Amino acid sequence: MRIKLIEELPMATSAELYQLSWVIEQLLADPRRLVQVRAQLHTGQQIRYLSWSDGKLRPARVVGMHGDHVAVQDPAYSKAFKVHYAAIRTEPADTSTERGAAPAEMELTRPSPPPEVPGRADFRVGNRVTFTDKNLQHRVGLIVRVNQRIATLDCDGQQWRVGFELLRHLVDV
Repeated sequence: MRIKLIEELPMATSAELYQLSWVIEQLLADPRRLVQVRAQLHTGQQIRYLSWSDGKLRPARVVGMHGDHVAVQDPAYSKAFKVHYAAIRTEPADTSTERGAAPAEMELTRPSPPPEVPGRADFRVGNRVTFTDKNLQHRVGLIVRVNQRIATLDCDGQQWRVGFELLRHLVDV
């Protein structure tokens, strides 16, 4: 965030701050952001999360994933608790020691914007595509039909109906 904007926040009216918090909540609730982080997580993974109480990054282990929250176990606490996906940093904990900084002292970096969502215009019959099914298995298929909202794929003799936002073009190397 730009320093000038941060310095001006204390001078903002309550209505402006409320509007800003509404915009931030809308951006954090964007499903594309949730999917982007959730795709990098698995149960048992070591992560760092931004603690709301002190604003520092703390190490934890993922113990479960829910709608828009992750259940984590912090060594400093006896019980697991929920953390919003936006508070999760997925880099391995050992990279911080290589840089010489403790996880709590690391500087927060600007997150990359969520990826663009592909639409119907991006796909044609005959394209080879890949997607992740509901069991988180990667599937590869050939588009055999394109509808308004979904594409019908042939994946190893099985037909799948998949939304365009879940498809990615397969590039042969």
